[in-house]
Amino acid sequence: MLPAVFLLGVFSIGSATSTSPAALLVTRYFAGLFGSAPVSNVSAALGDIFHMRARGIASTSYAVCVVGGPTMGPIIGAALLTNPRLGWRWTEYIEAIVVFAIVVLTFFCLPEMYAPVLLQRRAARLRKETGNSQLYHPHEHLQLDARSILTKHLARPLVMLVSEPMVTVISLYAAFTYALLYLTLEVFPIVFEEIRGWAPVDSTLPFLGLFVGVLLSSLFIICVGQPYYIRKFDSGGGRPVPEARLMPMAVGGFFFAGGLFWFGWTASPPISPASPIVAAVVFGCGFCIVFGQCINFLVDTYGPYAASATASATFLRSVLAAAFPLFSQPMFRRLGVGSAMSVLGGIATLAVPVPFLFMIYGKRLRKMSKFAPFNG
Repeated sequence: MLPAVFLLGVFSIGSATSTSPAALLVTRYFAGLFGSAPVSNVSAALGDIFHMRARGIASTSYAVCVVGGPTMGPIIGAALLTNPRLGWRWTEYIEAIVVFAIVVLTFFCLPEMYAPVLLQRRAARLRKETGNSQLYHPHEHLQLDARSILTKHLARPLVMLVSEPMVTVISLYAAFTYALLYLTLEVFPIVFEEIRGWAPVDSTLPFLGLFVGVLLSSLFIICVGQPYYIRKFDSGGGRPVPEARLMPMAVGGFFFAGGLFWFGWTASPPISPASPIVAAVVFGCGFCIVFGQCINFLVDTYGPYAASATASATFLRSVLAAAFPLFSQPMFRRLGVGSAMSVLGGIATLAVPVPFLFMIYGKRLRKMSKFAPFNG
């Protein structure tokens, strides 16, 4: 991940110094390309680093960062744009500064945590200490060539997306909720700047409601979701219990759908602005619960193939998150905020049964899967 993240910082500086639309588009494309590396791999890395008893809290912390960035970004961006001495280029400069700081911190402070690499190093050390050339780990003979990259590492996530029902449905659910988050980034300025007449920076402050909801979701997982999972994990003999991730996901689905309806029908005056902001807390909380548990479900289910499974989800949600903002403003202006949010809330309501269906059919689907190690 680190070389890719470093290049994200480099291309962010390229965007900041761009002098033409073409240069800006090219540098932003490559920044997005290399910036996708941590989004695709962090979930699987958490599976390497943390035991299943602790992974729920770790994944929730990751989800807080994934959602917290987009909710805090508009506030920072608006403050930069309204400052005559800074402007839009500093949105890219600040991104580069943060990226390079993270690269340095991670390079020096985060040790290698991938089990095959650690075992490979142990085997090499034991060969040197004992002189026994028979000691080795299979990872040492792993060949990484262009063909294996194309057929295994790039193709497998797409194969799983179309051939694994669990990956398909969970990825769609996570992608839809994630795309709605990006869509709401477009509706907040309409509601608070255009309809209510707030100043540019003031109109971004309600994004803090989303962030508060994200923080509350972590509290829910720590106090309710994770203890529930540990009980199921212990009663199952210490084996992964993906279905135990579904109860919090079901609760989050109700919060998410209800919050969308609430926001849409209290967005306009004369209703107090406090109401849609509280609604943002509710659907922000629901979103983060759903998103985090979707990732945990895939990691628990697919084990050694978790990186490919989560990459499938990342691919789909990135496509939708890029597409939704393109039609969001015309949709909200033509339908009205209440009607448009009701459409989205209705779709979110249709998705509410997803975790309940997996509670019923999850074990059967895992048993039929070509990639999931079935654990009973």
